[in-house]
Amino acid sequence: MSDYDLVITNARVVRPGHAEPERLDVAVKDGVFAAVEAGLDTTGAEVLDAGGKLLFPGVVDVHQHWGIYNELGEDAESESRASAQGGVTSGITYIRTGAYYMNRSGPYREVFPDVLAATDGRAYVDYAFHVAPILEEHIEEIPMMIEDFGVPSFKIFMFYGSHGLHGRSADQGSFLMLPEDQSYDLAHFEFVMRGIQQARNDERFAQDRDAISLSLHCETAEIMRAYTKLVEKDGTLTGLEAYSASRPPHSEGLAITIASYLAHETELPNINLLHLTSRKAIEAAMMMQSTFPHIDFRREVTVGHLVADFNTANLGGKVNPPLRSPEDVDSLWEHLLAGHFSWVTSDHACCKEETKFGDPKDDVFLAKSGFGGTEYLLPALLTEGRRRGLSYGAVAELTARNPAERFGLKQKGDLAVGKDADFCLVDDDVTYEVHAADSLSTQEYTPFEGFELTARVTDTYLRGSAVLQDGDVVGTPRGQFVRRSGRQSMVERLQAP
Repeated sequence: MSDYDLVITNARVVRPGHAEPERLDVAVKDGVFAAVEAGLDTTGAEVLDAGGKLLFPGVVDVHQHWGIYNELGEDAESESRASAQGGVTSGITYIRTGAYYMNRSGPYREVFPDVLAATDGRAYVDYAFHVAPILEEHIEEIPMMIEDFGVPSFKIFMFYGSHGLHGRSADQGSFLMLPEDQSYDLAHFEFVMRGIQQARNDERFAQDRDAISLSLHCETAEIMRAYTKLVEKDGTLTGLEAYSASRPPHSEGLAITIASYLAHETELPNINLLHLTSRKAIEAAMMMQSTFPHIDFRREVTVGHLVADFNTANLGGKVNPPLRSPEDVDSLWEHLLAGHFSWVTSDHACCKEETKFGDPKDDVFLAKSGFGGTEYLLPALLTEGRRRGLSYGAVAELTARNPAERFGLKQKGDLAVGKDADFCLVDDDVTYEVHAADSLSTQEYTPFEGFELTARVTDTYLRGSAVLQDGDVVGTPRGQFVRRSGRQSMVERLQAP
């Protein structure tokens, strides 16, 4: 009799580091992978016949925004359901103080416990948080976030200094709820970097050092403010093309260059350049990698920017940075296939229709920025990747192993013995159209309406138990908050003689 709880048979197993699927059995015991090999003994175990489907490691979607437009707990429940629909078993969402999210300011020692309370028991997938140091005192709290709350990853929104979230300039001091004597600018960004690097050098966090990193949303406020005025005054361009022109690609390139030099100046080596959208952005990122080889840059691209452009998506596709031209999409794929991107994510931000669109509805500058898409992350990447020559193994690396390793999700991201038994089954012999009505998100529209996909996630398992079966969410929320730093080293210190 086998010692397994569950054995998945008749699957084409996709593992990071293996380009092609393999005919293997996968065994689960006590919520972790116990064996990955052919011909496993199934006696006494529950058997899941995969029916020849692909078996991928659970997707690790490290760029989500729960609670930006809806109540945080509500999003934790509904958008984690959509996550499971896309094969996602772990999500990391961004949190900051100021307008949206918790709609409050103050120290994270007071704010973050409320974040944890709002999401506790609500999510269907495991989850963690990145934190943005907005106030000066947040920089001082970085060691606390790493040690006490298990949050080693931080974020800077470079354009927030003097540009509105949705396009037009706004009173950013009020938006970020800044005291009158503080500003959110390049100097603040530098001091954030110095604070993070100081924490990395702290011997208390020696075991967490590789997971302590800074992510940057790279756009230049001054460029966008000027170009928004030009585009609106000219009036020739409309829709998503107008929004792209108002936040031009060289705005990304300039911000990437500034961020990279600041990383060099502050000696902060772990830098993540988020959601690069254009040829100019990725070329600037690669130039900075060459200029500063001692910086461990990681480069992110979203599935939305890989499968849609400003001509093919509807107005619901307004996002920061914008959807770009077809030529930019091709350039992103050239670099993805060349291995220049570290992971693919969704940048999921559920924005319901009544919130998303202004009056008139077709005015892109009145629409809110951001949209949901985690439910399409794996299916859309597989669909377009197969057409462009991306191997299934590379997909597993880009959606699971690479992001898990960077952000300290040590139990996630791979079909390896001892790792959490997170996986999904994918039917790659199917053709269907995307319709918002089929999504488990509370967002009533999708920029990808009518897009044709050729891969569908049918089943998603979290720590060996089903979250999604035959396309339907099952059971009650069992997702857990994942601490990624601090606790292990504290335990070891307490146990030390």
